[in-house]
Amino acid sequence: MPLTTLDPVTALVVIDLQKGIVSDPVAHVVPPAASLAKSFRQHGLPVVLVNVTGRAPGRTDAGGPGRAGALPTGWADIIDELERQPGDHLITKRRRSAFHDTGLDTLLRDLGVTQVVLAGVSTSSGVESTARSAHDHGYHVVLATDAMADPDPASHRHSLERVFPKLGETATSAEITGFLDRRLDRPDQAGLRS
Repeated sequence: MPLTTLDPVTALVVIDLQKGIVSDPVAHVVPPAASLAKSFRQHGLPVVLVNVTGRAPGRTDAGGPGRAGALPTGWADIIDELERQPGDHLITKRRRSAFHDTGLDTLLRDLGVTQVVLAGVSTSSGVESTARSAHDHGYHVVLATDAMADPDPASHRHSLERVFPKLGETATSAEITGFLDRRLDRPDQAGLRS
């Protein structure tokens, strides 16, 4: 479903855009995600940057970074392009969902957030898991379609076309930024949900 409105307190949650994960197959999402972060900050809305430092134990998680031994230095650092600011919130997760065993829900509720805009990688894993959890926690969910990617194009399409319509609304980063900008220009017609 396309984006219809933004709540007065909407937070941007950027998932796993960190130095050890962002590479060529998914790097094209960095400019739209950075644009969203900049816009949310300009409008005084919360920006939550999520990184991952581990995985759930299990037989299917053999091999790969962080699964056996220490992560390389800087692997979990948020990418420079997001221009992390002192007012941003950092959530470190060890599972796919940014809500599982983190303080994300408490943070959002303390800030009065009722809606989240999700961006990041990977679409079918971290983003989808977080979207499912956000929906289950009762948040209005918006998925920034051009600010998320997956190394597997088929998995990306499946999440966008089959899963996300059941969890929330979708929009490009430009459409979301447009909604934010209209809130300042004409708050009575900005598509705000009270």
